[in-house]
Amino acid sequence: MRYTICILFFTLISFTSQAQVTPKENQEMGYILTEKDSILNDTIQLPEIIISKGEKMSPEELKQFQILQMRVYKVYPYARLASDRLTALNAGMARLKTNREKKKYFKIVEDYLNNEFEDRLKKLSRKQGQILVKLIHRQTGNTAYDLIKTLKSGFKAFVSNTTANLFDISLKTEYKPYEVNEDYLIESILVRAFESGRLVNQKSANPVNYDDLMNHWEAKAKEVNKK
Repeated sequence: MRYTICILFFTLISFTSQAQVTPKENQEMGYILTEKDSILNDTIQLPEIIISKGEKMSPEELKQFQILQMRVYKVYPYARLASDRLTALNAGMARLKTNREKKKYFKIVEDYLNNEFEDRLKKLSRKQGQILVKLIHRQTGNTAYDLIKTLKSGFKAFVSNTTANLFDISLKTEYKPYEVNEDYLIESILVRAFESGRLVNQKSANPVNYDDLMNHWEAKAKEVNKK
């Protein structure tokens, strides 16, 4: 699985030879979680949580929210970098005239990034890989599957997606904050992190009006409670 994540990310960011990602330590909401913490086990399924303007989360919801928060903090810089490098790739490839030049360009950059990021990406868990795929779609407007298909080949995309699915990571997964509760929570985490300076904001491919999004989920929660 981790090999699949590495192949995915190397494909997405193999666009330039100047890149570094240094996530900060994760300390929020009054206590600290680390990758060794038992509650970060990937089998944990987050319950549906609605972040309301005037209500506080329960202790259990808070704990689950922080688990997700830590994962988002971990992988967002990679998704952001993928978007940056996709832009750089398009600009760089436009200046190259022959397929031979393009192939040589890819090879040089790919070799560099393999050495630069391999150890970091091998440490991603299954759930972090799932979130990374969603955030790549958020930042680029393309699914990881489509990006691999475009940059490599249709067969390569099929093989990558088939392998990823064995580990419950579909490269075709889209980011849908209006439909999927986890995606709504991810958007909430990102908005707060941008406002606090915890993460550097990069405009997403399809910007979301967060106030409208929050109102949407609050209305949905009220409908459920009425039943």
